[in-house]
Formats: sequence, C-alpha cells, structure tokens
Amino acid sequence: MKNKVALVTGASSGIGQSIAELLARSGYTVYGTSRKGNATEQRNYKIIALDVNSEESTQAAINTVIQAEGRIDVVVNNAGFGVEAGGAEESSIAQMQQVFETNFFGVVRVIQAVLPYMRQQKQGRIINIGSMLGLLPAPYMATYSATKHAIEGYSESLDHELRTRGIRVSVIEPAYTKTNFEANAPALDSKIEEYALARKALAKLMKTAIESGDDPMVVAKVVLKAANAKHPKIRYPAGKLACRLNFLRKFAPAALMDKGIRQEMKLDMLDHIAG
Repeated sequence: MKNKVALVTGASSGIGQSIAELLARSGYTVYGTSRKGNATEQRNYKIIALDVNSEESTQAAINTVIQAEGRIDVVVNNAGFGVEAGGAEESSIAQMQQVFETNFFGVVRVIQAVLPYMRQQKQGRIINIGSMLGLLPAPYMATYSATKHAIEGYSESLDHELRTRGIRVSVIEPAYTKTNFEANAPALDSKIEEYALARKALAKLMKTAIESGDDPMVVAKVVLKAANAKHPKIRYPAGKLACRLNFLRKFAPAALMDKGIRQEMKLDMLDHIAG
C-alpha cells in the first residue's frame, strides 16, 4: 500500500483517529482532517484543515492532497455529530438541518470534490461511516438515525453508478463505540418538560452502553478490510453487537425486532416515566 493515498475526515479523535492511525500503519499515506487542522500531539499521519460544511474548505483540502500526492485512492467519510438523545419533537427544524448539513451533505461535499480525480484514475474507494442506526429504528435519536438512513441509500445508489468506473462505495455500520461522541453532543434546542425525566433516564442508559461498547479500533479494522478488499461489499457491520443486529434485521420477524428494541432501550419504562 506504499503508493496508496487515503483521506480520513474527522480524524482528530475517536473513530476517525483510529482509522487514520491503522491505515498509516498498514502502509497508506494518510491525510486526516479536522475543522481547524492543527494537531497537538505526534501522529503517524498528516492533519489538514477541512470543514465539511464548507464547499470552499472541502475543495481546498482535496486540492492540497492532490497537489502533494497526485492522487487519492481511499476516502473515509467519518466526520459527523449527533444531538442529545431525546424526543424527536425536541429538536427544531433548524437544529435538524444542522445535523443533516454535516452528517449527510458534508459526506456528499467530500465525495463530489474527490470523484473527478477518482474517475480520472479509473479507481478509488469511498468508505462512509454509517451506523447500525441507519438500519434499525432508533427511538429518541430520530434525527441522527435519519442522517444515517440517508447515508445508506445514497451510498448504495452511488456504488451502482460508479462500479463500472473502477470506484466502489461501502458503508461501515458500528454499534455502540467507546468515544466522546455522546458526551460532546449539543443539547436539544426545543426541550419539552414532559420528556425531562425520560431524557434523564435515557442518558444513563446510553452512558452505560457506550462505556461497554467496542473500542474504536474495531471499526478501524473493518474500514481497512473494506479498503483492501478485492471485491468490497456495500455494507460492513463492525463489532459483535452490530453483526448480531444485522443478522436479526435480515431474518427475525418484524414483531420480534420491535419487541427487542423496546426491551433493550427500556422504552415502556421511559414512556411510563414520561407519562
């Protein structure tokens, strides 16, 4: 992989940092991105500025890599965020638009900026970090889940369009992962008192789930597998829980899945508290 060049968005911490580090250790020349572009610690990959909410910033970052390396072989779209878990109606339309702007349109911006170069190369890998929430309903996380559902549909459509041009698109689907993702989530901006107690109970459930979740390197290893695969798949669940949920989604009766989701998230208890 000595001649392979990879770009990883949102690589300053968490899953993105693990992906960038593993790709670099595996022989890729890696450019990780963050909004500010500055790195406070020694890394085995370069950090450059890229704000996925800005077309100008996105194009500038892609141009930086192309000018330095002459090519981009792999793009990993990892940058994204979610809001505090709570009722769907507790986010304003403006807040929902902000999440979509980063999680969905940010991915699209990066892809549209890099595709002309990949088409010229007649090869490339686009790997989008999705979520199991892109396959399964996620009560009290409706907006974030909706962005990940959008990534699923966009990625599958794009893969069909680009396959004959030597470019493949894959989605990585982690479950709970040990990062600061939840802790850094902005508060809901239209809070409703009726949901207050349920929101507090849900925060405790989420904290426990994330603390016992997968190490980010679990996700990174699946990304490396997708990047190196001779015949990449469109979807890769990452981690034991994600694999189990993926299997159940395909083969379990809908009523059983519905019951399992409610039990896992203690929804009946939360609804009782909210009522």
